[in-house]
Amino acid sequence: MSSDDTPQSPFHNGPTDRDEAPQYVLPLVVHLEKTDPPARTDALRTAARAVLTILSDERSLGEGAWAGAMRDWEDARIRKVVRRARGAEWRKAAALDGITVTGEDGAEVRVFPPIPLDGWPKELAKLQVSGTELDDPGPPAAPDPEGPVLWLSPELEMSAGKTMAQVGHGAQLAWWELSDTERKAWREAGFPLSVATAAPEHWRELTASGLPVVRDAGFTEIAPSSRTVIADHPALRRRPER
Repeated sequence: MSSDDTPQSPFHNGPTDRDEAPQYVLPLVVHLEKTDPPARTDALRTAARAVLTILSDERSLGEGAWAGAMRDWEDARIRKVVRRARGAEWRKAAALDGITVTGEDGAEVRVFPPIPLDGWPKELAKLQVSGTELDDPGPPAAPDPEGPVLWLSPELEMSAGKTMAQVGHGAQLAWWELSDTERKAWREAGFPLSVATAAPEHWRELTASGLPVVRDAGFTEIAPSSRTVIADHPALRRRPER
């Protein structure tokens, strides 16, 4: 079932029971040096893989050190905030408990266990959210049609930081819908995935496909209920109800 078909969606803008729970956020920090910024598409892929990596990490499961925070976060609105760091700021962030994921072309994103919405550690609280603007040096490669693809809406313009959070949401929705066997296979393969903007006609087909859809809550940049990402995983395409 797609995320926008359920009134209890953790991303939907309308009021839900999740609003009654204490609110947490999953922090992600992108390494952004002035002289050597990452390519936009590689940063997007890496952010999505970072979310999948922490979701599947042993510390996030069962009685793991991060499991309680992960459960509290998933019981409320699923919020992700992307900040940027360079130099000493990046080194300080990298010293905090978390996981750094490196992209195919060198992008680095560090993901941290969830924290209370108003409880950011000082090393992360001072990092900038705005201004995370990235470009691709050339046209991105076409997505692998046989692999997972996080399709971006052709109808919206979002900053790189906002888009990183959105593809993280899409990856998480796909993860939730997969079976344990399918999750294991994806994890063992290293979470391969592509990120691409859908052509308008393809986007219309995707929105009617039943694949997981992220509808943004509208806190920043775009209107509430905007469809931002569709998570297209081979295992989900093959299901009869699709």
